[in-house]
This record gives sequence, structure tokens and C-alpha cells, in this order.
Amino acid sequence: MLTLLFIVVGLALLFDFINGFHDTANAIATSISTRALTPRFAVFYAAVLNFIGAVYSSGVAKTVGGKVANPATIDHGVEIVIATLITAIIWNLLTWLYGIPSSSSHTLIGSLAGAVISGAGFNAVNWAGFKEIILILVLSPIVAFATGFILMWIIRQLIIVSGNHSRSRLNRLFRFFQIFSAGLLSLSHGGNDAQKAMGIIVFGLVSLGYQTNLDVPMWVKVAAATAMGLGTSVGGMRIIKTMSKKLMKIEPINGFASDLNSSIVIQTSTALGMPLSTTHVISSSIIGTGSVMRFHDVKWATVTKMVMTWVITIPISMVLAFLIYKIVFQFTS
Repeated sequence: MLTLLFIVVGLALLFDFINGFHDTANAIATSISTRALTPRFAVFYAAVLNFIGAVYSSGVAKTVGGKVANPATIDHGVEIVIATLITAIIWNLLTWLYGIPSSSSHTLIGSLAGAVISGAGFNAVNWAGFKEIILILVLSPIVAFATGFILMWIIRQLIIVSGNHSRSRLNRLFRFFQIFSAGLLSLSHGGNDAQKAMGIIVFGLVSLGYQTNLDVPMWVKVAAATAMGLGTSVGGMRIIKTMSKKLMKIEPINGFASDLNSSIVIQTSTALGMPLSTTHVISSSIIGTGSVMRFHDVKWATVTKMVMTWVITIPISMVLAFLIYKIVFQFTS
């Protein structure tokens, strides 16, 4: 049992580490693109704030650990966790390799459902809880696009009313604002994303009988926060290029608006204890704010490619986790 616990914790922290450099781009791509922050400082800045954000709450972890399936009653719970994490790690590495801003949340939830079906049966999945999580994952980028569009429109109207139309002055002002908005977004990212690994570890702890509830021990919080902080410090320039250059040209004004809007959406979801895709929220915020500035400059071909990846991630993760469970724990036994 102790060996299985070490395997679960090790894989979960590896997932969190990869999530750190896979999703680093989300929080700092706009500030690097506009030169508000240098890449080296931005990555360090994001790493520290990701760590802080990761230790201050646990509502999302409880949702991930108990909404898809009940770890206290499910058969083969620890094997399911292992298959889930292997699948999520593979998908994250593949999408990072090709520079596609995929969702760690989508792949983790899809992988968990697929592994549960494979290891414990279709009825072992709490489909009501699963659908609730999927609904948030689907709606959050739509909300982020709409609120980003509205926020950018309001900022633009305020600038017009103020009569301050000097492009160089506006750029200097909003580059300064971006220092704070990027920090807030990194804090928000850590508060939601690191909790997903915490939830999976708790799932494993309950399955192995080390605890009977979904409370997150402090050592789990610190370990997951550290793994994400270290992963963030590695950086993710492949995805930064996609977010900062291939979606559209980002200017300081819509970079600030994107970061602020994303932070609000992510913090709201975290307060409700629901996981969402920070990748989807931030990408949608960039597209929403950018549409106000220059709708025709948005590179819709790249957007289409991203959306297609978002759509296929959950079903592919479910199938892959199903197969990995069968291969590792049944066909080879």
C-alpha cells in the first residue's frame, strides 16, 4: 500500500509539474508579448504567485476528488488514479510538444471518467457530478469571451470619453497595469489548477484507506504547490508563442483587459469550488478583448484549431485512460 501511495503521489506531482510549464504561458503570454515583463522575470513572477495561489483553498480539490466517483466505495480506486494520471501526463506532453494550448482540466476529468469505467464499470461514475463539471468547463470559455468583450468595450469607451488618444502614452500606462494583472492571473491560476492534482492525491488516499474524507492535508497542498511552482519556473515558450502571436497581435490595453477578465472568471469558479480550464478562459479572454480592438485581425484559423483540440480532449482522454487501465492492470496481470 505504501508503494502504491508513493506511485500515486509521484505521478500526481509530475502531472502538476507538467501542468506548471504547460500552462505558464496562460498567465504571462500577454505581458511577454507586449514587453511589459521580460520572459525570465515573468516566469519567476508566475512561479512564486502560482505557489501562493495553490495553498490558500481546497474547494476545487474536493470536487475533483469526489464528484466524478466516490473513492470510498469504488473498486480498484488506486489503479484508477494511476491510469488517470498516466493518461493526463501523456496528453499534456503531446499538446505541449506541438504548442497547442490544450486543457489540463479537460484531460484530467476525461481520464478519470474513462479509468473509472474501465476499472469499476459504467455505473461507478457519478454522472450527475461529471455533467456538472463538464457544464462549467464548456460554459467558462463562452463566459470569458463575452465578459472580455464587454470589459474591453467599457475600457475603450472610457478612453474615448477621457480624450486620451495618445498611443504611446496608453501603451506605457497599460504595460504598467499589466505587471499587476499578470500577477493576479498567476495567483488565480495556482488557486484553481494546482487543486486538481491535490484532488487526485486525496482520491488515492481515500481509496487506500489513509483517510476517510476529502479534506486536503497540508503536506499535499505544499507538495502540489511546490510542484506547480517548479514547473512554472521551467516555462513554456512553445505555448507562449501560440498565445501571444498566433491568436492575434496583443497590445498592452487588451493584454491588461484579458488578464483582468480571466482572473475574475477563474476566481469566481474557484470560490464556487469548481474546476475550469484556465487555458480556455485565458484564450477566450484574449479573443474577446481582441475582437473589440480589431475583429478581422483575430487569426480565426488558429482559434478553430484550438477549439477542435478542446472538443476532442475529453473523449480522447476517456478512451486512452480506458485502454491504459486495461493494458496496465488487466492484460498484463
